[in-house]
This record gives sequence, structure tokens and C-alpha cells, in this order.
Amino acid sequence: MNQYQVVADNETVLRDGTIKLHGPGAFEGMRKAGRLAAEILDALVDHVRPGVTTGELDDIVRDMTLAGGAIPATLGYRGYAHSCCTSINAVICHGIPGDKVLRDGDIVNIDVTPLLDGWHGDSSRMYLVGDVPLKARRLVDVTYECLMLGIEHARPGARLGDIGAAIQAHAEKNRYGVVREFCGHGLGRLFHDSPEVVHAARAGTGPELKPGMFFTIEPMINLGKPGVKMLDDGWTAVTRDRSLSAQFEHSLGITEDGCEIFTLSPKGLHKPPY
Repeated sequence: MNQYQVVADNETVLRDGTIKLHGPGAFEGMRKAGRLAAEILDALVDHVRPGVTTGELDDIVRDMTLAGGAIPATLGYRGYAHSCCTSINAVICHGIPGDKVLRDGDIVNIDVTPLLDGWHGDSSRMYLVGDVPLKARRLVDVTYECLMLGIEHARPGARLGDIGAAIQAHAEKNRYGVVREFCGHGLGRLFHDSPEVVHAARAGTGPELKPGMFFTIEPMINLGKPGVKMLDDGWTAVTRDRSLSAQFEHSLGITEDGCEIFTLSPKGLHKPPY
């Protein structure tokens, strides 16, 4: 049985398994943090190109986050030493920035989370590097469609399983695999909180969505099978069959009549090509 907790905007919250329900002030905080995340991802469009290293992109994310009055939530998180994650081709998530050079034909997910005035704005987008093959572009398109279909089911009275069922149905209709090992999550004052938002589920199951809930939806879709392999660095997850993988992520809040997406692009750069 899921427990819900109504929290005041400035209340200290604990990772105690409860699903937090937030008020208007919290929505405003999440709007500001989400907009900064979206602005950072917008700015990266001009920098993601062949010859650029993922470390250079990480520097841009860190500088923009600090300039926006925030700090990168990933920096120092469980020992992670970077301001974003950069996941290229067969990397599903949590790719570590460094000396890796982007090459023509790559696809890359960049995941940022500025922590602004105590609120987390968590979002990721896919980028196409140079001339990308059709099969990779199609995977990126379908993954974005999966995200938005999931968001369509984010409304009061629905169940979390409705989101995962919609994502799974669309991905598998296109013969893609849905990653099970990683999921979306509650957020707000906490970076990761209840509930878990799985992307392969049965409709009508899971916690009921109620106004004031904040969480991410972030489907990871593989060109091949859904299997995952963890690399020795303890962070990087890759496809077990070495097929391509794509991901998009938004942070959102459940409202009285639907949901509000906090991390929409101010420039309309929702999916590539940008």
C-alpha cells in the first residue's frame, strides 16, 4: 500500500518511501529549476558536433549551471565527479564525460540536473552528431514518442502503470526493447525519491497519480533486446547485445486536470534534428 505525504514548500523531506504531494510554491521552484535544465540542453545544440569531447560538454554544463545560480546535482553524488552524463550509441545511461571524442554518425544522450534554490530540474535529450544513419534516427524518434505517450497518461486518477504500459506498447510495436533495470523517479527537494516510474508495466497497476506529485519519465529504448550490462566503472550501463540505445527525460508535476512539464525547451528544441 502506497503512502502519500502532503509537504509544505519549505519543509525538510526525507527519503522515507512516501510519495510527496507538493503545493503551489513547490511548483514554482520546479519551474525555475526545470527551465534552467532546459536552457542548458538548448545551449548544447551548438556544441554537439564531430570532434568535440564529452569532457568539453561537461565543462559547458557545469559553467552554465553555476552561472544560473545552481549547482550540478550529480557533482559529488555517490562519488560521481562530473556535472552531467553523456551516453553515446550503445551506452544506455550514466556515461561518464571525459576524453571520448564524438564522431560523425554518433547519437548521444546528455542528462543534466541543476539544483536551484533547493529544487532539482532533471532532464535529458538525444543529440545527432553529424550524418546519422536512418536506423539510429528512427530509434531516437520512437524514443521521444514513447516519452510523450507516457506523459499523455500522467493525470490525476491514472495509475503509474498506465505510463509504463503506453511506453512499452509503442516501443515493442516498433520491435525495440524497453530497459527494465533503470526507471524514472520522484524528485523535488530530493534528487531521487518515491515513486519508481517503470517504463514497462501493466495498465491499471501501481500508485494512483494525485495532484502535487513530482516525478520524471525517462524511457531508455534499445534498438535490439532490452538486456543491460554494467561496466567496471560502476556507473556506465550498456546494451548487452551492443545495439544502439536512446533516452529522453522530462520532469513533471501532476496538476488538478493533467500535468505540467517543468523541463520543456524554451526554444522549442524538443527532439532532433535541432
